[in-house]
Amino acid sequence: MATTDRQATTLALAHALSAAERGLAVIPLSRTKLPALRSPHRDDPVPSPCHGECGRLGHGVYDASSDPARIRELFAAAPWATGYGIACGLPPHHLIGVDLDVKTGSDASAALRELALRHLFTIPPTVVVVTPSGGRHLWLSGPPDVVVPNSAGRLAPGIDIRGAGGYLVGPGSRSGQGVYAAAPGTAHLAPAPCPRSLLRLLLPPPRSHHPTPPATGGHGQGLVQFVLAAHEGQRNTRLFWAACRAYEDGIGPALVDALVDAARGTGLSEREARATIASAARLTGHRP
Repeated sequence: MATTDRQATTLALAHALSAAERGLAVIPLSRTKLPALRSPHRDDPVPSPCHGECGRLGHGVYDASSDPARIRELFAAAPWATGYGIACGLPPHHLIGVDLDVKTGSDASAALRELALRHLFTIPPTVVVVTPSGGRHLWLSGPPDVVVPNSAGRLAPGIDIRGAGGYLVGPGSRSGQGVYAAAPGTAHLAPAPCPRSLLRLLLPPPRSHHPTPPATGGHGQGLVQFVLAAHEGQRNTRLFWAACRAYEDGIGPALVDALVDAARGTGLSEREARATIASAARLTGHRP
């Protein structure tokens, strides 16, 4: 490992331990901003819905910890890590990340200001992390009894939300594009409470409730939970896998609406979710 990489890893660990002192649960990240540790189930014939129950490392955000000894163990297993991710949705802050991206043809900051004017809220002083591309991550604190899902572009183009099952790249992390840094004057702040009007926008729109039929039992509920736990980059894969298992077990038709609701909670559109489930039905020899 090059000296610069070793220095980046040492700095990332130091920043991660500092974040843990504030009660934030962290994981090591690679230069790609993805979890540095690969899944121990990557070679399994069938993807496993394991969230770390197997006792091995490599379960992404489910490895996140604020325990210094555990964090050192994670970084020791990933000496190539150059950054760290902060898990969202966990106590004590129940962190919600508002990612204002910089994309051609969109102004995420202006879109957020427009939403604030339209829905009568203001973003209080809070931690702001500046990304290497010039974007910004706003840290907000959510209520303990509300689960905010991840979403991409649902509020407005260029605005992504990191909620339960997601993570934010922590300040001091180095990616292939550069270094993430706290905006001047914000590093010492605690995540500010999310304004109620904004919080309502972050939650999925209400839909008619489709309870999982009793015939699906605990297995059906487990498949729904498996989909709900997906973060960006896993959503279609997890939904497809769960739908395949449901059709193979004879509960596919009864579980469709619950799986669609779960997928929408992770940020997929209803159209995308139903198309993925239909593909799973065809693959397993069923009519969608």
